[in-house]
Amino acid sequence: MSGLLLLAVVLALFALPTAALWLLGRRLLLPAGELAMGATAVWITSVWAVVILGGVLSQRAQPVLFPETSPCHNAGTPVARYFPPDAFCLHDDGELRTVNGDTGRLLFWLACGTAVGIPVAALLALRRHR
Repeated sequence: MSGLLLLAVVLALFALPTAALWLLGRRLLLPAGELAMGATAVWITSVWAVVILGGVLSQRAQPVLFPETSPCHNAGTPVARYFPPDAFCLHDDGELRTVNGDTGRLLFWLACGTAVGIPVAALLALRRHR
């Protein structure tokens, strides 16, 4: 059952949007080489960057393999927020302190903007083309 779920997730997050973007490019009469190396490759990379960075940023405070290396070890309870992804330590005084720096969050939002912006730009180009 988990294999079927993984296949559905890969299909929903990767295959269907990639095929839709490819078809939009073909309707715009872009050459196949430009589609393969251009916007589609950048879009696929940005989607995977969003997935990986989101997972890393949200789970950074969790004591998975080595609990003593967790930023919350002996300092508080780890708390995760999944969107926008961030990890916190809940301290005894009730204060939430993030364990992620600004760079990781900036990279996530840049990748997210690219992942959303490329299909929107392709749709706008298709409208102008008609």
